[in-house]
Amino acid sequence: MPFHTRASMRRTCLVAVGVLISTSAFAQRGGRQEEAPPPASITAPAIAGVVAAGTRIELVKSGLQRTEGPVAMQDGSMLVSSTSIIKVDSSDNVSTFIENSHGTNGMGWDGQGRLISVQRERGNEKVGVLYPADKVTTLADNYQGEPFNALNDMALDKRGGVYFTDTQGIYYLPPGGRVTRIIDEVPRPNGLVLSPDEKTLYVHNKDGVYMLAFDVAPNGTISNRRNFARYKSVRIPGHKDPSWDEDNGADGMAVDSEGRVYAATNAGVEVFSPRGELLGVMPVQWAGENGNIRKPQNLAFGGPDRKTLYIVGAGTVFKVRTLSQGPQRPTK
Repeated sequence: MPFHTRASMRRTCLVAVGVLISTSAFAQRGGRQEEAPPPASITAPAIAGVVAAGTRIELVKSGLQRTEGPVAMQDGSMLVSSTSIIKVDSSDNVSTFIENSHGTNGMGWDGQGRLISVQRERGNEKVGVLYPADKVTTLADNYQGEPFNALNDMALDKRGGVYFTDTQGIYYLPPGGRVTRIIDEVPRPNGLVLSPDEKTLYVHNKDGVYMLAFDVAPNGTISNRRNFARYKSVRIPGHKDPSWDEDNGADGMAVDSEGRVYAATNAGVEVFSPRGELLGVMPVQWAGENGNIRKPQNLAFGGPDRKTLYIVGAGTVFKVRTLSQGPQRPTK
């Protein structure tokens, strides 16, 4: 083999080795790696009145593009928002319920049997009826003439009013009325949920140490902001994992029939008593050791007896059988 050919091959090999070393170093510095698959199950610790020690939190489905906005149907099947609205029945069969989710995030049922959702299609963000097909309509697509910005989550009251969030604040749409912004002092508001008696509105504060609570008047207006519960998950500035560096991960919320509050955070599912005491944490998370934690984004009770908690996020759906029971009216 001619000398110049051998030299050329040596240079090529050196370049290739250099690329491999560089790529490896990039991965070690926190560059994007292939995502770790979710575990088939996670063991729950004992949480008094909520879950027995050793209960398995089971993976139902993974590999979805995204998973958000769970809400139960009357038969206990769970609807989950992805690019479509998927249905998970009590036997874990997964099917398509609505072909196009229109970017739906939060969802809930109103008293008329309509599925209401916040829809995040670019240039067409709105709160609207998603199902049934003959009832599809827009309920709100602006506030004081300005379009919404990154609609996120929602909660429905018995009157048919809708509480919902975007990056600018928290809004209330009374039945047949106009949208009002009821909270604008919480930065980047995310999840929210009503207590079973609808006298309290709980609101996530991603940038804070405490979940917030507000009193709710019969007409849907709120007052008396207060710190309700101290998160176990708190922001860790400078953490190698962007999720911990950015905020505490507080996202979706749920309540059970006895008024406990369930919060999806970086720590997993944090469970609080009606008085705001931390009762325990279900450690639904993985890949944290790779600096790319995967964690819950939202949750809701389902199953025929409303005693199965579905936990979604990072393209997955998990479920766990609970001692506690979700409200009989699955509004979200």
